[in-house]
Amino acid sequence: MIPAIRIAGVTKRFRSLQALAGVDLEVAQGEFFGLLGPNGAGKTTLISSLAGLARPDSGTLEVMGHDVVKDYRAARLALGVVPQELVFDPFFSVREMLRIQSGYFGIRNNDDWIDEILHHLDLTGKAGANMRMLSGGMKRRALVAQALVHRPPVIVLDEPTAGVDVELRQGLWQFIRKLNQDGHTIVLTTHYLEEAETLCGRIAMLKAGRVVALDTTANLLQRFASHTLRVSLEEAITLAGPLAGKLLKTEGSTLEFGFDAFDEVADLLAGVRTCGGKVVDMVLGKPDMEQVFVGIMNQN
Repeated sequence: MIPAIRIAGVTKRFRSLQALAGVDLEVAQGEFFGLLGPNGAGKTTLISSLAGLARPDSGTLEVMGHDVVKDYRAARLALGVVPQELVFDPFFSVREMLRIQSGYFGIRNNDDWIDEILHHLDLTGKAGANMRMLSGGMKRRALVAQALVHRPPVIVLDEPTAGVDVELRQGLWQFIRKLNQDGHTIVLTTHYLEEAETLCGRIAMLKAGRVVALDTTANLLQRFASHTLRVSLEEAITLAGPLAGKLLKTEGSTLEFGFDAFDEVADLLAGVRTCGGKVVDMVLGKPDMEQVFVGIMNQN
């Protein structure tokens, strides 16, 4: 089976800035794939290149086997992109905007699908509202609807929940999960790392235009993150020896340690007491994607 997305040796430079420095990546059909990285890592440039909005200096990009340069029309028809920026036409209602977007792809009389999208994105009541009258969160959901209106097999979501409240975010992810279960390939970029951890089966991390980590979510958590022990003390203490090496961070009289096996917890608490600390509260934490992300980004 051909990959949903294939990226091979892609480079892109903007004058002195090397935005992409040889990206190689494949996303299988039906995956829920995460693309993470700090600001300026090259995520949006890569998505823009995939959508044909930017021309790479070298390398190839394919969507469902279609080269985004040589076979642009077929590649674009197979791809739906939710941009990070709130870009919209202020002169049309939500429904009119979706009908016009359908027309760009040669699709007519698809009001039933438009109604379904509006329902799942909680936009039915705003179908007749002008786009410029919507709140930021509503505009964001309208852009999601716009990306889905031609039923693309591959959907790229670039920070789709930025500015969306918690309740609406949950509704959006419920709909996106359903699309993924129905066979759509989803590629997500987000700064909400807990979303990537919960939703994505595999994750790639970009740094300075290069892929610096690529694995299943479970493997990344196992390899790069540890359990945590957070202890609150009556007063601050000074740590010494091996115990100091386990310390992740300090906030006043609160210490946070990392550990791999639960057998280590007793030793950590004993070490704190040996250093004169009196524990008044403690919390055990599971490995999370934030630890993974920070650890990988801090590697040389």
